[in-house]
Amino acid sequence: MEKIPLTRAGFDALDKELKILKSEERPAVIRAIAEAREHGDLSENAEYHAAREKQSFIEGRVKELEGILSLADVIDPATLSGTIKFGATVTLVDEDTDEEKTYQIVGEPEANIEKGLLNLKSPLSRALIGKEEGDSVEVKTPGGEKSYEILNIAYK
Repeated sequence: MEKIPLTRAGFDALDKELKILKSEERPAVIRAIAEAREHGDLSENAEYHAAREKQSFIEGRVKELEGILSLADVIDPATLSGTIKFGATVTLVDEDTDEEKTYQIVGEPEANIEKGLLNLKSPLSRALIGKEEGDSVEVKTPGGEKSYEILNIAYK
């Protein structure tokens, strides 16, 4: 199996989610199923079916998180420097609109574009890897070609 790169913060967030699912969510849904069973006929019991569906979701997410964490390769960006690579925090300026954006390049499981966490496998990340401050990159996006200039690279 291929290792999954994660930052320490990303690993810790996924580990915390797993612990909450196992220690709080799983016991709560088991109680809800037991309570719904007491109401009698299960074939027409909406509470029972909803609780079973939630249990199925929780168990699936637990398995997914356990798989990710077992394959995790935790990388500390603070130990890195140089050209853009995993863990880099990159400040870009859109060459058409002059809008500045800052992203950190992170592993797929921790990516969240609203929080500025850019998936390592995204087109923008792939275009940035190996580049330096002052370089321009062209990226094909669903909205068309975009051009960015790299203003700053930091490893925190």
